[in-house]
Amino acid sequence: MSCILQGNKEIKNLKSFSTAAERFEGAQVLCPGCAHSIIVREILNATNDNLVVSASTGCLEVCTAVYPHTSWDCSWIHIGFENSSTAIAGAEAANRALRNKGKISADTPEPKFIAFGGDGATYDIGFQWISGCFERGHNMMYVCLDNEAYANTGGQRSSSTPIGASATTTPAGSDSYGEKQNKKDMMQIMAAHGAPYVAQVAPNKWKDMVKKIQRGLDTDGPVYINAMSACTTEWKFQPHQTIDASDLATDSLVFPLYEIIDGTEFNITYRPKNIVPVRDYLAFQPRFKHLFKPEYEYLIAEWQKRVDAKWEYLQRREEARV
Repeated sequence: MSCILQGNKEIKNLKSFSTAAERFEGAQVLCPGCAHSIIVREILNATNDNLVVSASTGCLEVCTAVYPHTSWDCSWIHIGFENSSTAIAGAEAANRALRNKGKISADTPEPKFIAFGGDGATYDIGFQWISGCFERGHNMMYVCLDNEAYANTGGQRSSSTPIGASATTTPAGSDSYGEKQNKKDMMQIMAAHGAPYVAQVAPNKWKDMVKKIQRGLDTDGPVYINAMSACTTEWKFQPHQTIDASDLATDSLVFPLYEIIDGTEFNITYRPKNIVPVRDYLAFQPRFKHLFKPEYEYLIAEWQKRVDAKWEYLQRREEARV
């Protein structure tokens, strides 16, 4: 396997991906065009280390482990909707205890521990569990597959669902424009836990994503990755348009790509050459089609103001490095 050296550690070379053995097999029944499979495949293939993975109940879990089949070519744990983080933290703690007792040889390579959860399992139901894992300082990576809805259970809103989106529990209609709340900022929340590495990624910028995953796996302590995962079912675009949706998300700055290291070093990792209007991002997704009615057009202008203000804030943070 082709690798490069980063310090004293071998890092898997991006050029080797096309010939590398798959660790996330094609035996899954995710929706055609689902970004989850793109993201998970790249994360698992980003390293040659042994992996121990957990997954919360959700789209990823129910579609990749349909008994007696599995897509996971690594150690894999399914636990409740809310606590994939504590399952993987328990595995990490057990590994550490067994090594301290000499029951696992010091010559045995350390595995990497990764937990996956959707935004419902991360922003809402599982938040206290994730917070506890980060407060205790477990050596693990938590990846949120952020499709901005409870997509597995009927498309209900979560606290990741952006304002104005029509979801089954916040439907748009004659008396409502849909979701009333702004999306929770999990990146800042997890950075505030003192996490040594926090990053936002998107599948259309896969090299950026893989480099961040590799950095995260090489970081001691809890790592949080927020992955924009465009959902063909709930965002209501065609299955072949997943990367188009992802491009609009990053190029409109609705989903900016950046990283926070040790809470102080702040790096924007993608700056669009041509920033597209937020209006174009919203128009691409029928879940926002009602916002283009005259009575709701003001919300599009408010969206643009919020996105512009957030981008200015991120740039100031990068310049100040605080």
